[in-house]
Amino acid sequence: MGQFPVNLEEAIEWLASFGGEPDGGVSRTLYSQPWKDAQQALKGWMEDAGLDTTYDSIGNLFGRVPSSNPNAQTILIGSHVDTVKAGGKYDGAYGIIAGILALDFLKKTYGTPAINLEVVSFCEEEGSRFPLALWGSGMMTGIYSFNDISDIKDSEGISFETAMMAAGFGLSEYRVRNDIQNFIELHIEQGPTLEKVEKSIGIVKAIVGQKRFRITVNGESNHVGTTSMIWRRDALHGAVNMIHDLYESVKNYDEDLVTSVGQLFVEPNVPNVIPNQVRFTVDARHPNESILSSFCQQFTEMFKTHAKKSDLDIKVEMWHEVQPAQMDRTLNEIVQSICTRSTFPFHWMNSGAGHDAQLFARICPTTIIFVPSQDGISHSPIEFTLSKDLETGLEVLIQLLHQLAYNH
Repeated sequence: MGQFPVNLEEAIEWLASFGGEPDGGVSRTLYSQPWKDAQQALKGWMEDAGLDTTYDSIGNLFGRVPSSNPNAQTILIGSHVDTVKAGGKYDGAYGIIAGILALDFLKKTYGTPAINLEVVSFCEEEGSRFPLALWGSGMMTGIYSFNDISDIKDSEGISFETAMMAAGFGLSEYRVRNDIQNFIELHIEQGPTLEKVEKSIGIVKAIVGQKRFRITVNGESNHVGTTSMIWRRDALHGAVNMIHDLYESVKNYDEDLVTSVGQLFVEPNVPNVIPNQVRFTVDARHPNESILSSFCQQFTEMFKTHAKKSDLDIKVEMWHEVQPAQMDRTLNEIVQSICTRSTFPFHWMNSGAGHDAQLFARICPTTIIFVPSQDGISHSPIEFTLSKDLETGLEVLIQLLHQLAYNH
């Protein structure tokens, strides 16, 4: 392999080397050194492919094939370069890599497009370093501003602003783009559906809404051996009851509702001391906002009832919220026609994971195209998608962009 990759498989391995872990996973959190190295490497690859490159003021990276029309709008393609800690090689990376390869092919094959074509490597989507997700697309769409990060710190106490400025960004005013005609994201499914139904392409109808909460339960520490069970204010016991009933309550809703407790911290976390504080997170998702809101209201009231019964104090804080997003029907019908013409088996579905496309759907016609994930595994070193499926997704993307940007 030369300085830059020449195909999808090479590119996946090449980008995974920035932040690569010994077990095959990738750790590339926002504004870290591996993140900076990856963005700079992608910039070099884009330029090698003949794309015009720029960063915006927060670190989103763009590679552009300009139209000959100075007033033309822009079709934006891409995904996010950051990963969760010890994540997989494909999540986010595939959409950026496929975007670069698609624009390289279209430019060399068909020349100048009627509409600007631009690939983006979003600086952040995962929320894995700071308690804020979709930072890159949130700023681009005007949903976030610098005010939203003013009091945010990572687990080591480094402020969002400090990390951003240390990486060379955040030093100038952010300018929201107003030229985006369409946004298209190619992504691994991160679930088992396509593999189970034996389809090559997922046409996404909607992306679920998300609400994430931080729950703090406060009780009282005391000696395990000398404090009677009936007099305890055991924060962990209360939290366990809350979590148990949270999972039980999901059974009262339809199969599209999902929830999970992903983090749990116990204080003082000593074997012979009754816990005086438990902090845990709740993530809830559904494609219908009213159902999602109803569920969240129900479980927060249930948590408060548990706390009162156990003489505990509780704080419920929602720290992340994204509305459900409908993908554009017209774009999806074009994708369907491409799949039919090319005999690619396809499946209409919802996305249970959040994506940058979710925010762009608020400002322009948007869609997201899925390819299968082996065993439905993602956010893991063993995340994997077959090369033939990656290539099929790239071919659909190329045909879609050609139809949108050249057939005018």
